[in-house]
Amino acid sequence: MGKLYIGNLSYSTTGDTLSEAFASAGTVVSAVVISDRATGRSKGFGFVEMSTEAEAKAAIELWDGKELDGRTIKVNEARPMTDRR
Repeated sequence: MGKLYIGNLSYSTTGDTLSEAFASAGTVVSAVVISDRATGRSKGFGFVEMSTEAEAKAAIELWDGKELDGRTIKVNEARPMTDRR
């Protein structure tokens, strides 16, 4: 499976919006927009998991630098979370 980082999202973008948009590149396994724990407001980024690496690459080519909900989004492979200590 291919996990993608989606940056520069509009605060109005939801996981459902991401899922619908990225479905044009293949099968979306999951789509989530990260929100602030205290306010519940979007942090402006999220993750989309595609069913195959090929679909993930197709999604990058299709969406990187394109407009979604009025914002030009950045799409690339998600990197593993690092320790913030």
